[in-house]
Amino acid sequence: MTSTIVNHNNGRVFAYVRCSAKDQNEARQMIAMEEAGVPSKNIFVEKQSGKDFNRPVYQRLIKKLKPADVIVIKSIDRLGRNYTEIQEQWRLITNVKDADIIVLDMPLLNTTNNEQDLTGKFISGLVLQILSYVAEVERENIHQRQMEGIAAARARGVRFGKEAMPLPDNFEEVRMKYLNKEISCRTAAKMLGVAHSTFLKWMKQKDEELLS
Repeated sequence: MTSTIVNHNNGRVFAYVRCSAKDQNEARQMIAMEEAGVPSKNIFVEKQSGKDFNRPVYQRLIKKLKPADVIVIKSIDRLGRNYTEIQEQWRLITNVKDADIIVLDMPLLNTTNNEQDLTGKFISGLVLQILSYVAEVERENIHQRQMEGIAAARARGVRFGKEAMPLPDNFEEVRMKYLNKEISCRTAAKMLGVAHSTFLKWMKQKDEELLS
């Protein structure tokens, strides 16, 4: 594996190592990169969420890429979490930059492969689309299960959200002073010990009760 990666097309070999939080350890990924033969000086390490690609270390790596270079990652989720954006970055790296990607944990995601007259880029792109579809279906299933769980809980009488703040004992007195223009909204809120937006919300709710 080492010679295959390092000598591919005489391009440079880089590795991208990412952890989601500063307290996570990247040791497992680093060991994998060393075993794959990636020069230690070419390993880019970043401790940041994979929710998008606005990551300084990753962007710096992308700018360095030249045709025939290779990026090695341990698993596809180290590249990112959003599969739609992953596909966009995959096209940027392989088509625009004309570089290659190797995902160690998934040999099919290796654009340096070329078997049976089908390029590695085509095979890898197809696999990535399938993964994206599976990920999207799973997200929809999770959302559906969450909605069904919430509906079932509500049917059992479970209440969600913050408990409504009870009206202070002096609310009616303050309310009447406000309606009679004896005090301002902010003064009324201060007398009740709440934000003026809360006071206005209470006023609206009281008006709705009186009209109902």
